[in-house]
Amino acid sequence: MEANPTLIADARVHDLGDGFMVRRMLPVLLTRHVGPFVFFDHIGPTTFSAGKGMDVRPHPHIGLATVTWLFDGAIRHRDSLGSLADIRPGEVNWMTSGHGIVHSERTPPEERQDGHKLHGIQVWVALPQADAEVDPEFHHHDRDALPQIRQPGVEAVLIAGSAYGERSPVKVFAPMFFLEVSLAAGAELALPQEHAERGVHVVEGAVSWGSLEIGAAQMAVQAGASAPTLRAHEASRLMLFGGAPLDGERHLWWNFVASTRERIEQAKADWLAQRLPKVPGDEDEFIPLPP
Repeated sequence: MEANPTLIADARVHDLGDGFMVRRMLPVLLTRHVGPFVFFDHIGPTTFSAGKGMDVRPHPHIGLATVTWLFDGAIRHRDSLGSLADIRPGEVNWMTSGHGIVHSERTPPEERQDGHKLHGIQVWVALPQADAEVDPEFHHHDRDALPQIRQPGVEAVLIAGSAYGERSPVKVFAPMFFLEVSLAAGAELALPQEHAERGVHVVEGAVSWGSLEIGAAQMAVQAGASAPTLRAHEASRLMLFGGAPLDGERHLWWNFVASTRERIEQAKADWLAQRLPKVPGDEDEFIPLPP
């Protein structure tokens, strides 16, 4: 018997200035994680005027992989491995932090000069405990490398993991799925049944998931051997995600994810003592630990 989906009602909205809004969907009190997804931000949509842009200064991560997926705009990624990549809609930047990496995210100069829109999703995927201390890696994937899934009234791109008989080339460490899906009005879609935990985030539009109604900028989650079918009330854009349950709880503090508080404390000490490497090309700024 399938379990009913649950609407997440306590997402938080943060104003980062200049009208740049970020909606924090995970973690929340109701749901700390869905499969390996422990953090889910809906960024924008916003329009930066000429000379303005996003500036996320160099900061550290441990114990997770980060992924940015854009609908509009561009973000320049630099990290302490020496990686430099601009991400644009339909492309994947996947960074595995492992035992420690530092990166920055900024608006590229050409977009900053002219002004531009920014709209997308940023998530953190917790690494399995056995892989939490792997060496850091960064991989960029162009849109042509990602599997496309088409059904009547359905167009989807598989960003990471496996679903609908396809597998993304993005390197992952545990069973999972992450898709962008466009549904025509009235279209229906069954969720991947091979994954035990599932989430649906409506970027635009409105859908029903079983008896649950989900509107724009809302998320619902569900777990069980099967899941209800999605049905679009109007043309809708969704993010579908989830996977196998985590192998134990995780502690999240600032930009760190770990299975023990002791590992978090070590990461804090390493950052405070500036033992983590610098970001080539973005070495001049240092973010202190939050209070």
